[in-house]
Amino acid sequence: MLKRLQRLVTRKENRRYAMTLPPLLEARRPAHSPEKDPSTLSNYDAFHVDHTALDLHVLFDQRKIKGSVLFKLRAKEQQQKQRPQQIHLDTSHLDIHAVQLNGQSCSFELKPRQEPLGSQLVLEYSATNSPQDSAGADSVKIDFSITEQCTALQWLSGKQTSGQPYVFSQLEAIHARSLFPCFDTPSIKSAFSAQITSPLPVVFSGRKAAAAADPDEKAVEGKQRRYRFEQPVPIPSYLVGLASGDLVSAAIGPRSSVYTEPFRLAAAQWEFQGDVEKFMQAAEHIVFPYEWGTYDILINVDSYPYGGMESPNMTFATPTLIAHDKSNIDVIAHELAHSWSGNLVTNCSWNHFWLNEGWTVYLERRITGAIHGEPTRHLSALIGWNDLTESIAAMSDPGRFSKLLQDLGSHGDPDEAFSSVPYEKGFNLLFHLEQAVGGKDQFDPFVKHYFKKFARQSLDTFQFLDTLYEFFEDRRDVLDGVDWETWLYKPGLPPKPQFDTSLADDVYAVAERWFVATSRDSGFDEFSPNDLAHVSTTQLVLFLDTLVQAQRVDWSKHTDAAVKLLDVYRERVGASQNAEIVFRKFRLQVEARIEQSYEQLAQWLGTVGRMKFVRPGYRLLNKVDRPLALRTFEKFKDTYHPICKALVKQDLKDPST
Repeated sequence: MLKRLQRLVTRKENRRYAMTLPPLLEARRPAHSPEKDPSTLSNYDAFHVDHTALDLHVLFDQRKIKGSVLFKLRAKEQQQKQRPQQIHLDTSHLDIHAVQLNGQSCSFELKPRQEPLGSQLVLEYSATNSPQDSAGADSVKIDFSITEQCTALQWLSGKQTSGQPYVFSQLEAIHARSLFPCFDTPSIKSAFSAQITSPLPVVFSGRKAAAAADPDEKAVEGKQRRYRFEQPVPIPSYLVGLASGDLVSAAIGPRSSVYTEPFRLAAAQWEFQGDVEKFMQAAEHIVFPYEWGTYDILINVDSYPYGGMESPNMTFATPTLIAHDKSNIDVIAHELAHSWSGNLVTNCSWNHFWLNEGWTVYLERRITGAIHGEPTRHLSALIGWNDLTESIAAMSDPGRFSKLLQDLGSHGDPDEAFSSVPYEKGFNLLFHLEQAVGGKDQFDPFVKHYFKKFARQSLDTFQFLDTLYEFFEDRRDVLDGVDWETWLYKPGLPPKPQFDTSLADDVYAVAERWFVATSRDSGFDEFSPNDLAHVSTTQLVLFLDTLVQAQRVDWSKHTDAAVKLLDVYRERVGASQNAEIVFRKFRLQVEARIEQSYEQLAQWLGTVGRMKFVRPGYRLLNKVDRPLALRTFEKFKDTYHPICKALVKQDLKDPST
């Protein structure tokens, strides 16, 4: 390791040294690296942003947030040759009330909307003698308010929660611009501070500021309270997260607490108690010490559309993680891993989203493998492979969206490209590289080097590749043997790595017995609950996936066999409160055309908001009973998050129109 790092330093000092990639990759190298983000209307590449301060007022009665954002920024004059004449910022469905530059009123123009990127806000920045602070930064303050078309927030009434109104944000990928004017690109990072006024408790993607503990500082007027937060580690705008509602908290570890509505607190505390710190220590051993101080979890409301969102210091998580048996807590390992991958080292644009998510899945599985054993990592990878297979099969445009490297262009919506591809295809590439260079012991020094090199930066895939080739210069022949064309640029499944199936073989064997009995329509009396009595929930997920995805049986022609199977395993499957199991039970029932399950699935879709289950759930219903699918969506659509609502509507579109 030391010798390899010394060689890297020597090369850096040698200006004549130039590492080149294989011709296939060099031919695609962008003119500038990191590559310019096409999903922003801002001129972010002309500025450094030192600090961003938010002053927000949560108005539940109006379902509105109003306030101001204050940027401390500096022009990159050494690159521009002259001071930029304008500042271009991203906005989406915002009302802009006033702009000040260094305390003086500043003219501005809000350009017409350009879908899907929003409306460009243009500020005049031409004065060359504007007063600056001691660091040479200008102050740009913008007063604004959101509108009812805001896509960054979901508001819920007390009837939809435990009795109090509630609001939460979801800003990834390009929805920060709908909450406040900003350089809405992962290529720009800044430290943040936030002052948020609300009648209900507030959480934010940062640490509580010292003043927040002072009651006099918190009181504003009436029931309003002021909450202050600091985020000293520079982050991009999409990582800002806030929620306000009837929130309470409890400790779950020495560095961690869980926040949620009161009725969920005891269950949430039990679900995560003790495990988060184990995850943190395992991650620190694999990469390096955690830089963010505290790591807390917000268990959000039912409509939360994702498994989790890696808001720094405060992971936003779905209540479907509360399975009452700790079987879903690996999602927290994923969100925690984002503290290094995504939050500290960030993709420069959503074309390179796999650098966030592929690395995070890799670290997540390394964490769980370190705690539960290496076969557990491989079992999770097998399930991930199944998810990738199914995701690609369900895509409306797999030729475009199943590529690892995307080409969104200025008219592409990153939300439309969202799938398991950057997660699982990205993981499998990293796993393939790990195996190619000789295993974990050989790959781990690169993991540490990569995250140290790019900490607090944003990068593209070519910077990753350059670093990989530099670090493993002595194994260039191995890296040249990687089929980069297939992994990075071709649609469809990549080459499947060799996984350890020791934890999968038993459930594969049970599934095989069912395939044989079903094809013969006999031998069902040989099955018993003991077949799966001792397997883990993760193994049970693999078993249910195998039944459907192996395509060994057309279950629509063997309805009785499916009914018998679910009856035999009713305690592990039918009675499960784990959403992963519940969804897969419904999938088998629908594939087997068990008609009474259709209405049950429809009712369940009104209780969950996580897109992992909602979107394929509606696709299942649509396949067997389109009128029911449409009625169900019409009934529940306004309870879903705006992103989820839009994507389900897209999924349900009649292909004949």
